Amino acid sequence: MDYIVLLLGCVAPVVRCYGSGKVTDSCDDLRPRHAALSPQTDPAPFTVAADRSGYRLGEEVKVQLQAPGSTPFMGFLLQAREVGGQSPVGSFALTAGAAQLLACGLRPNSAVSHRSESAKTSIRVSWRSDASGDGKPIQFHASFVQNYRTFWVDVTSRSLGFINDSTGGSASPTAPTHTSELPPAQPAEGISGADCGVTKVCFSQPPSCDPAVSGDCYFMSAVATSPPAVRYEMTGPSDGYISFGFSDDRTMGNDDLYICGIDGGGRVRLQHAFSTGRTAPRALTLGNVSGVRASVRDSVISCSFTSTNAISTQRRSGADKAYHLMFAHGPSRNGQIQFHAGSFVSSDKIDISRPQSVAKAGWPRVLKAHGALMLAAWTATGSLGMVTARYLRGATEARSLWGKDVWFLAHAAVMSVATAATVVAFVLPFCYVKAWSEGAHPVLGCLVMILTLVQPIVALLRCGPQHPLRFLFNWSHALNALAIKALAVAAIFTGLKMIDSTPDQWLMKTMGGFVGWEALLYVLLEAHSKWKGSSTDPGSKTITIVLLVALFCLGNCTFLVALLVGIGKS
Repeated sequence: MDYIVLLLGCVAPVVRCYGSGKVTDSCDDLRPRHAALSPQTDPAPFTVAADRSGYRLGEEVKVQLQAPGSTPFMGFLLQAREVGGQSPVGSFALTAGAAQLLACGLRPNSAVSHRSESAKTSIRVSWRSDASGDGKPIQFHASFVQNYRTFWVDVTSRSLGFINDSTGGSASPTAPTHTSELPPAQPAEGISGADCGVTKVCFSQPPSCDPAVSGDCYFMSAVATSPPAVRYEMTGPSDGYISFGFSDDRTMGNDDLYICGIDGGGRVRLQHAFSTGRTAPRALTLGNVSGVRASVRDSVISCSFTSTNAISTQRRSGADKAYHLMFAHGPSRNGQIQFHAGSFVSSDKIDISRPQSVAKAGWPRVLKAHGALMLAAWTATGSLGMVTARYLRGATEARSLWGKDVWFLAHAAVMSVATAATVVAFVLPFCYVKAWSEGAHPVLGCLVMILTLVQPIVALLRCGPQHPLRFLFNWSHALNALAIKALAVAAIFTGLKMIDSTPDQWLMKTMGGFVGWEALLYVLLEAHSKWKGSSTDPGSKTITIVLLVALFCLGNCTFLVALLVGIGKS
């Protein structure tokens, strides 16, 4: 008991410390000291916003931390930092009693945190720059704690540029700037596929599309004007942002990015960032960028600009290197970009000083193998196993092998192959990506995998054929098989949608044809089974059912081959 009291006495002050918001030990990295727990990697539901896009020396800026009504936060830590900097700047003043001021880096009132663990949906404070500051762009950085295990680190606001009244306002938008994003520029016009491969590097999806002709064209180009200056263009349909980047490999992470996105006010801005992988990119200073033009028209976002920045990745930097080109697009929320909805990468490394039309890389072989195995499992073996159990059972009841009915051995064999293919297909993308992907496809895949493993386990534990509760197994086994089939088809549709880059969505239409084919054959098989019960000729009944099953298998294999060819060419 004495040890327990001593332990509680040691732990209690620590718990009170975090609950009271005295978190100065988190000033440097803004990370809560919650044992060995890691912050969330998905976008935070909370936002940080300032009441203006620029600031003057000594001028007050209102800052608001906002939560959606259904998701309050318990704790927070807020600082202002120069764009790209790690130290707090300026000082805060309180406008509400739910917050308190902290001293970070020996600077009084340079941070704000919570006073208690009460639920909060909105915090308002004011910030002033130092009267003798050097006038660099700043951003507000915040961390939010929803509960002890759930927290987000370094949620940022839009950058605020410095307004120098002595020069009559801010710098001209055509002059090189050193902010992470630019104010609204003139409309971007005249972006087209003309002179691709002649005077400029072009990269697009669909391949060789022209944005001047089609509004569904994702396109970027680069023209080396007067080295080291390069004129870049990018355009594409999106409700949030489009972006392109340079990478040492085909995988996102450690990439130099330019982002053309819609801010909270509906204006299009250019940003420079560094991709760290599956988390939000880190904002960089825009550097030596000029001649910015940006616009959105009919949901098509466009940006063009000239840059003399050296391309820089994690492992190396320099303007004379070859890199993989990346293009991504997706939604945004309050000016903050979200996980991309689509992306494509060049098949080879590209030197942007050499004009060419760049080919898009195909899908990795590992992911193609994943799709091929899932298709084989649930358009061929799985379907054949279900048909065998339901429709060939009566035709082969009198035949046995090794003490078991032939239909049962055939059913068990093909379903074992389907289960093995599903397990291997399930593991492959996780081994390749090494992370969870967004969207419905991985969720459906997990459900298919779980129910597929449940099916043989329940079958092994089934009661005997004469048991009075045998009907429960029969019904549950059949319904689970039907659920697996439906979920597998849905997962295949969502997977094919991700890789089908053909203008007419050929893979999706082929899969739709397969579903229609199976539905038709199931109707015919079911009708035959009803007719069989009233027929007096067992020989003709058996021949008919065998022919229908053979037709079923032939049609399924035809669709399977077509889909596999499509995946191979994707």
